[in-house]
Formats: sequence, structure tokens, C-alpha cells
Amino acid sequence: MSFFEKLRKQKLLSGTLVLFTLSVGILIGTLITTGVRAAKDTPAAPDATPLVIPRATPVTNQFSELAKQLAPSVVSISTTIEEKAPQVSRGRRRPAPPDAEDEDEGGMQDFFNRFFGNPFGGDMPPLPRRGAALGSGVIIDKNGYILTNHHVVDKATRIRVKLADDPTEYEAKVIGSDVETDLAVIKINAPRPLPAAKIGNSDAVNVGDWAVAIGSPFGFQTTVTVGIISAKDRPGSTFQHFLQTDAAINPGNSGGPLININGEVIGINTAIATRTGAYEGIGFALPINTAAKVYNQIIKTGKVSRGSIGVEFAADDSRNADLVKAYGASNGVFVQRVTPDGPAEKAGLKQEDVIVAVDGKPVKDGQDLINRVSETPIGNTLTVTVLRNGKKQDFRLTVGDRTKIIRDRFSPQPEEGPESGQATPAKFGITIENLTPGARDNMGITEKGGVVVRKVEPDSFADDIGIQPNDIIMSINREPVNSVDDVKRIQNTLKPGAAVAFRILRSAGPSPRRGGRPGEWTSLFLAGTLPKTAQ
Repeated sequence: MSFFEKLRKQKLLSGTLVLFTLSVGILIGTLITTGVRAAKDTPAAPDATPLVIPRATPVTNQFSELAKQLAPSVVSISTTIEEKAPQVSRGRRRPAPPDAEDEDEGGMQDFFNRFFGNPFGGDMPPLPRRGAALGSGVIIDKNGYILTNHHVVDKATRIRVKLADDPTEYEAKVIGSDVETDLAVIKINAPRPLPAAKIGNSDAVNVGDWAVAIGSPFGFQTTVTVGIISAKDRPGSTFQHFLQTDAAINPGNSGGPLININGEVIGINTAIATRTGAYEGIGFALPINTAAKVYNQIIKTGKVSRGSIGVEFAADDSRNADLVKAYGASNGVFVQRVTPDGPAEKAGLKQEDVIVAVDGKPVKDGQDLINRVSETPIGNTLTVTVLRNGKKQDFRLTVGDRTKIIRDRFSPQPEEGPESGQATPAKFGITIENLTPGARDNMGITEKGGVVVRKVEPDSFADDIGIQPNDIIMSINREPVNSVDDVKRIQNTLKPGAAVAFRILRSAGPSPRRGGRPGEWTSLFLAGTLPKTAQ
């Protein structure tokens, strides 16, 4: 075989091998590709049905309708509080209190003072502290009058209001404010009439009724929460008796409306009961009937005026009832103190009188008396009927201005007591001793008689009615007390279940030995019913 024939056969064999290799490669590639495509076409969950989004159809209910109806009447309120600049001492800025929100302005100022000095000479002018607050409000009048909480706008140097679905921030001014109900009226000037909320009647509210709260908790505008009225007439201050609700109320809800199922405002959200600072299921709203009275006075005069006759009585209804009973009346208010130069004193009312009626209508308790007197226009006259020494007497008096008549309550009692003598236990749960002449002079007590309380047993009768160490017992059931023996004698005449009334002196100022003025004592009356079991 020639050389050329060998070469030709060898080329043919090589070509055959290459062609075979390519064919095998194509076959393998095809199989792999087919397998991959088959894997891709196989569902991960072959027995699952794909989801199909239905056509958008609004689902309506009563709460969503209420939200649409009332949300335009609810506003978000933000305030700026700029306090006076702190004083400068020895060339340095006086440090702000720990709770001041001054945005570290003082620290930066100190930095410049230390490293660059003041180019103008002298102390660098201190910067004012600035803080901010958030709250809610409800539009009451189409002309831009808004009802909110006093604490939302208190001390604010700038108030801005945002309406629902409106990016504009409107500047607001305070028309008037009432601290005792924590309400305020503010006004904005909008370019159009505003949607005013519909006012309801909070007297018609029942426990278990639906309640809807709308506001800006934590700054989240137009937040809607739903619950029920869980209680009524929860006491706050003298003029605050709240509706309680479990609709979620959080910081920022203050001043917003609480609404009934008819879309009517029945309260102004004011406070929460919480251990954490946030919602725990108990919120409080001031009834709209109370808020409306405040609002009407503010838009008329810019302030709230309340009447007073100048008497003080026990804040605890049960103690007042015990005193009333002990002094022979079935209802009324026991007068603990008469304000000097007040309407009651000028008319002739005295300490230990029991007010049983006003203008011929019986007085139920202290709150009843406050409500009726405070709502009487200042300058009007009232006929007050009192029980004195078992006989009824009528007195005509002129109602005065509460803000001018009501004075500060008593200061804490001094830490130091009278000079020590021989302490004697008494059945009421107290340890008492006679007053020595030296102790009486040192304490500035000008009245004759009395024994000093050295100790009060916890959970005793005396503790229950409010007797405290260092009180001076002046009388028991109107019988003068001049010594420890008098207390023992009176105790022996009392039977289990009897009503007992004490007249005491309590320190109303610092101890004379600590720089106080002698004679800073006030007279109080405390009463209760002795237990039916022996003491």
C-alpha cells in the first residue's frame, strides 16, 4: 500500500471518530436540555390552585361609614413651646433641667464659647429652650372653631393645624381655655367653610354602647379605633366626670372626639390609665354636655366663669355623709371651713353648719352643691338652708367668682411635733397626750384645750377617717376635749355602730422651730361610724 493510500485511510478514520464524537455530544446535550425543560414545566405544587384577584368592590359597614363621615372634622394639632432663655451665671449658661427638650443647643453654644469666645464681648446670649407637642381636635363650627384639650395647647408659642387630606398647615390662635375641665377652643382661618362635627347628648350614653375614637395617636393622622363605653361618671377633678372607653386611646389622641354609633360626638378624649404610657384598655373622655357648656362660655367671653359661695367640705363623700349624720341631718354638706370675707361668711354661715338645701331644693352631696353653685351666674343671689344646732335657718347670699374665692389647700404638716409628754393609747386606734403650756406656745396654738395625736394605728378607725400624727383633737361629737381623760370619758359613752365626729387642728404651715409663723393651724372635721365589733 502506497504512502498516499495509508494517509487517506487515516484521515477517513479520524473524520469518522470526530463525527461520532459530535453526534454523541449532540445527543447528550439534547437529553439534558429536554430534562431541564421538563423540570421547568413541572409545577412546584401541582395540586395548588392559582389565586385570582376579584374586581374591586367596596365592602361597607357602619364603622367605615362613620370614619368617612367624621374624619374630615378631626384635625391634627402640633405645637411649639419656647420657654424663656435660662439666666447666665459667671459667663456660663445655666444648665437646663433634665426633662428640658433643648435639642442640644446649649451644648453647641458652650462649645463655641470655650473655643472661639464671643466676638461681641461679654456672655454669649443664651438660647431659649424649645419643645413640641402633638394632639388632636374636632371642628365644632364651619368658621374654623376647634375644640381640643387645654394641655395640648398650654404654653404653646405656635399652634399649627392640619386638616384631613389637606397638606396645608394652618396657624391657629387660642380663643380661650379652661384648666379645670382641660378644654380649649382654638381657631384657624381656612379659605373655605369647614365640615363641623355633629354634637350628641352624652346624657343618653349607656354602658355597653359602641364608641369610636378618631385622632392622631403618635402623630398618625386620622386613626380610627373602636370599642364600647365601659363605664360612666368616672371622677377626675371637681368638674371632670369622665366617660370610660376601651377604644384604643394613645398619646396624640388628646382633644379628639369620641363618637357614638350615630356619628355624633359624645366626648372629648382626654386621658388614659396606663403603666406604660400607652394604651392598656382604659381611656377617658370628657362628656360633650360638659364640653359644650365650656365652649359656649369661651366663645362668648373668652374664659369660663364659675360661681362659689366660699365654703369647704370633705372631698370624700362617705366622710361627708358621716359628718352630716353625726350632726343630725339626713342629707347635705357639712361645712368644714368658711372662707374669710367670702359670700358664705358675709351671709352668716359658720363652721359646723350642714347645708341641706339651696333655693328650697335639697342638696344631695358636695358635688351636687358645687354643680348648682358653679352654674349660678356670678352676682346672683341664692337662699341657702343650713341645719345649725338641730334647727334649720335660711341665709341669703350673693354668688362670687370662684377664681377669686378658692384658695390654695393646706401645706404639708411639719415633720416636728409638739413637745413630748406622756402618750396614752385610745380606743379609736390613736395614742394621745396632753398639751403642755410650753408645747402650746411653741406651736402657736391660741385656742384653749385639745390633746395631741402622737401615733395612729394602721387600718384603725382613726386611720380610716383620716386622723394623722400631730393633729390636735379639740372636740368629739361637739364635746370639748381638754385632756386625755376627756377622750376616755367620751369613748365610754359610744356604742358600736355610733357616728363619731372629730374637730381637729392641723398644721397649715412649717414648724415655728423651722422658721414658720406661729398660729398656722386650720380647723378640720372628720367623721365615721364605729365598727359593730369591739375595738
